[in-house]
Amino acid sequence: MSIAKYIKEIGRGKQGARSLPREHAADLFGQVLDGAVTDLEIGGFCLAMRIKGETAQEMAGFLDATQLRLKQVPAASRPVIVIPSYNGARKLPALTPLLALLLAREGLPVLLHGVASESTRVFTSGVLEALGIPAQTAIGAVPEGVVRFVPTAILCPGLQRLLDVRRAVGLRNPAHSLVKIMNPCAGKSLVLSSYTHPEYALSMAATFELTLANAMLLRGTEGESVADPRRMPKMDGFLNGQRVLLQEAQSGALSTLPDLPKEIDAITTARYIRDVLDGTSATPAPIAQQVAHILTMVARL
Repeated sequence: MSIAKYIKEIGRGKQGARSLPREHAADLFGQVLDGAVTDLEIGGFCLAMRIKGETAQEMAGFLDATQLRLKQVPAASRPVIVIPSYNGARKLPALTPLLALLLAREGLPVLLHGVASESTRVFTSGVLEALGIPAQTAIGAVPEGVVRFVPTAILCPGLQRLLDVRRAVGLRNPAHSLVKIMNPCAGKSLVLSSYTHPEYALSMAATFELTLANAMLLRGTEGESVADPRRMPKMDGFLNGQRVLLQEAQSGALSTLPDLPKEIDAITTARYIRDVLDGTSATPAPIAQQVAHILTMVARL
């Protein structure tokens, strides 16, 4: 098979490119994930989509194809909180594990998925390892009150291969957006998603609405789905695709700053997270508020 006919549509440049309907996008992405096309076609697809940008219909189609190929996590007795973690930390401590553990302390099953994609950042997987939470080597149910981390390659090898294309061409592709909104769980769940640029806030929200998703969407902290510990971000919720404003963004100058560690390595970050969990250090207010909003949403699922 070939995806040349689809590349012809999406690859006509920024002004001439035409978007694909959902079913065509699903067919295209399915072939890519299955490795049924050449490396040249995959490169053409990635570059064409990078120039054109993804529509909600296309992202929904990509999700449809991915869902058929994901190794699904079994349903739990309570909704599973799904946290994608792909960006890591450059300037601030990687506090996605803190968010996950605070949610687990409330009795929720928490599933993190991701991959360490760069050598210059501190990733969630490393902080979790320092906290005594190793990456899973197989898919299994997530018990209540437990945090599990599953590498992307275990969930979907084809998706991992597509993420790796960035190393060759130096540019993101639709897989980098898709992993932040996909849901690998078979039962009730809530996806915590984030964006880095305003245009992605619009496209991701439209995709959640179109796919009737249960999700939280906020401006990412260095691309991660945890609230910025220094300033309250805007948070939107989606329940069966219906959007609701959960939290207005904090404006104006900051009056106080949380006492964050100066170093951001995995061991120092893990030590800080333990201090927050045992009460030695205060939970940053934005993260505490994010936890409260998530609990409210879970109660409505």
